[in-house]
Amino acid sequence: MDENLKSTDTGNTLSDTPCPDAGTTGITNDVQMAGLSAETQPADTMTAPVSGARPELLSLSHVNKNYGSKKVLGDLSFTIGRGGVIGLLGPNGSGKTTTIKLIAGLLVPNSGEILINGMAPSPATAAMISYLPERNFLPLGEKVSYLIDYFADFYRDFDRRKAYEMLGRLGVSEKERLKNLSKGTREKVQLILVMSRRAELYLLDEPLGGVDPAARDYILDTILSNYSENGSILISTHLISDVERVLDDVIFMADGRAAFCASVKAIHEKHGKTVDELFREVYKC
Repeated sequence: MDENLKSTDTGNTLSDTPCPDAGTTGITNDVQMAGLSAETQPADTMTAPVSGARPELLSLSHVNKNYGSKKVLGDLSFTIGRGGVIGLLGPNGSGKTTTIKLIAGLLVPNSGEILINGMAPSPATAAMISYLPERNFLPLGEKVSYLIDYFADFYRDFDRRKAYEMLGRLGVSEKERLKNLSKGTREKVQLILVMSRRAELYLLDEPLGGVDPAARDYILDTILSNYSENGSILISTHLISDVERVLDDVIFMADGRAAFCASVKAIHEKHGKTVDELFREVYKC
């Protein structure tokens, strides 16, 4: 590991400056972050500057979330601009899914502030967000065509033509019932429904988890070609080498904090590594 990458017993640090709290995760702002910024720990430190930032779409400020006595997120802060694909990366238990659920409005933080387009999570912000959960959320007994009709009725921004177009490209029949499809094909249907909306923010939690390797590139191309240029995609995944080519920025999560935020370009240029290589180095056991 180089001198900017440090590991402690309680968490990993990627920082150009000393860690502000002993035993906690520091944060660094790499060059040309392309719309992504982050704050350091603790709460009284200043926000990291952003070069050439895009207009702000999502902001998390000192967010904390506990499940009973277990702290899942601790003073989590980062900001995302419009028009990019951001990878939310980290080992199991680092708080990725909880973060996505908080942004989607499915959970409420114990403290801190979350703003989507300047507004706290609400029905108004839910209408701006297209959310793909980690697990299946569709009724297995229904036909694919019924699900398309349902989404078209429920979401004003749903594009029925786009949905059928993607079904055709991915070779999925609208006449099939979900229960008769393989796990991977069901996940394709879910992704098609989510990406057929003209949303401002797409939250994708492990979208490639059950998709066979041969289809992953096609799924990623589907994601890239079907989101608004004024919107952004926050994608949580452990398949970093598969998704790296579509990412603009990354957020490394550790111990419920944003441990590292940078553009993919900066990682390549400054650290001389791919995102996958850097991730494996930082989080190795």
